[in-house]
Amino acid sequence: MNKKNQFDQFNSQGILRCARYAFMPNKLNFCGPDKNRDLFYYAQNQEVDQGLNLILKEFQVLYPYLRFIAHSNQIKDPFDERIIDAYWLGSSLLENVSKSGLYNHLLDEQQLKKKLNKKLLKKVVSKIPLGAKPHHSFHVLSVWKRTGNLDVMHTLNSMDLCRISWGKIKKIDLPNLEVEYQPLALENDRLKLGSVVSQKVLTEINESGFIKKPRLGQWISFHWGFACEILNHQQVENLKKYTEESIQLVNLT
Repeated sequence: MNKKNQFDQFNSQGILRCARYAFMPNKLNFCGPDKNRDLFYYAQNQEVDQGLNLILKEFQVLYPYLRFIAHSNQIKDPFDERIIDAYWLGSSLLENVSKSGLYNHLLDEQQLKKKLNKKLLKKVVSKIPLGAKPHHSFHVLSVWKRTGNLDVMHTLNSMDLCRISWGKIKKIDLPNLEVEYQPLALENDRLKLGSVVSQKVLTEINESGFIKKPRLGQWISFHWGFACEILNHQQVENLKKYTEESIQLVNLT
């Protein structure tokens, strides 16, 4: 594999962060091509070449969202770090997406007409005028069904694993981190963020991972139980904001 400095045309930091979030669902065969070892290598070694670009473009749900957010913000590269931030964590770039644009994206690019029955499709598109944004949590919570490699319904637990969660490191016991986070919960048939609980998050595979020298008190993001990156305060606030908005949309329809 070639070093990332040989591929200056790519936004290396953005595409590497995207690989971190895409790795675990790919390893579990939920999304994308069978390339989890390659994804892990790229993300762990901080290398970028044409191969990583091609792998991530094969994610049939992820890549169209990135392309759509980029187009809505007149940003040429879908792997620009600002786009990665917007989709996985949330940012003001999501506010620049038009309702009609999101409608067309869901029906045409995400092909929800083919993937969902009429009742579920109506539920999904009804959320657009209510404020739906092309954030990862919206797809997880409102599309209801994995539209990647597995055609199965989500459960509460799988939705919690599939969304991007944030947690504060309370104990370091490698290869695990113990964090405090709020899981998804149901109360009177309404979705919400539950009470803070302790959760073990895997941070290494064969003594390698994406987070270097974690410290107590730091915030991390995690996806399907695997640590993705250290978050700053603003990123935590953004992730919480857009996750809560997606939860509210579930409860409105």
